[in-house]
Amino acid sequence: MAVTLWHNPRCSKSRAALQLLEDKGLEVNTRLYLQDAPDAEALREMLAALELPAAALLRKDGAALKDRPEAEIIAAMVETPALIERPVVRIGDRAVIGRPTEAIETLF
Repeated sequence: MAVTLWHNPRCSKSRAALQLLEDKGLEVNTRLYLQDAPDAEALREMLAALELPAAALLRKDGAALKDRPEAEIIAAMVETPALIERPVVRIGDRAVIGRPTEAIETLF
C-alpha cells in the first residue's frame, strides 16, 4: 500500500501523523513539501484524492485567496507552498488532511 505524507517536520500535527503511520508499520513516502513543492499537476491529483476544492487545502494565512478561481489558488500554492495545509496523507487513491490527526484513521 503506497502511503504519501506531505510533511513539515517543524509542525507537531505533521510529526504526529508520521508517528501514527509508522506505528501502523507502514512505509511512508515523506515529501517535505516546503522544500520540494508540488507542481500544479501534483496539487490537482492530491485535491482529487481529497475530494476537496483547492480552497479547502489553504492554511488560514491564505484565507484571502479562498474566493479566487481554482487555478489561481493552485498557482499560489505552487508559488508559495507554505499556503498548503498540513499534514496531507494519501493512501492509494484516497487522502485526508491530518487535522485533527484522528482524521488519518479514516483511510484505514
